[in-house]
Amino acid sequence: MKTLSDYFRIFATKKILNDNDMATSVSKPSQMIITLEDNAIIADIKKALKLIRGVASVRVATLNDDKTITPAMRRSINKARREYANGETISCSTPEEMQRYFDSL
Repeated sequence: MKTLSDYFRIFATKKILNDNDMATSVSKPSQMIITLEDNAIIADIKKALKLIRGVASVRVATLNDDKTITPAMRRSINKARREYANGETISCSTPEEMQRYFDSL
């Protein structure tokens, strides 16, 4: 059974990509953010992405979860808590109840 890394390695070693290998082009530049759990496959993914026509750049960044609550976030949290306490929010106890609510919109 092939792993995800095997598929990227196969894709990265192709000399010429055909239309089935590429997504349709878009008229304006877009960014794609990919979060990886396994840093060992970063190099393979970078090589594969660089082979795709239309890829302008591939950069790697380390994300740090900033657990700091800013004053604006604190105000939003407090507002949400007040609205909840006053019954000004919608709550659903089950996925089915949530789906019924969305269907009613």
